[in-house]
Amino acid sequence: MAIVPMIREVIVFILCLGVGGHIALGIVLHAPGLWPWSTAGLYGFLSGLTVYGLVQAGRTAWKMVRQAPKLPSKDGPNVSW
Repeated sequence: MAIVPMIREVIVFILCLGVGGHIALGIVLHAPGLWPWSTAGLYGFLSGLTVYGLVQAGRTAWKMVRQAPKLPSKDGPNVSW
């Protein structure tokens, strides 16, 4: 089914936006001179997109590391054991 991977990506995206919002909220509360409240929403969204990009890069790197090398068979393609 193609709907399950799509739902998983939407969930990952929403979680990343939430993390980005928490990053922006933390910076606004702890260093209000850096980001004023008026731009907290924009910076939260941009932080969320950055987190999503980092998560996707990490997933891609993980898939590349975990991918088993495909060695050619010495017996040929139609051998059944």
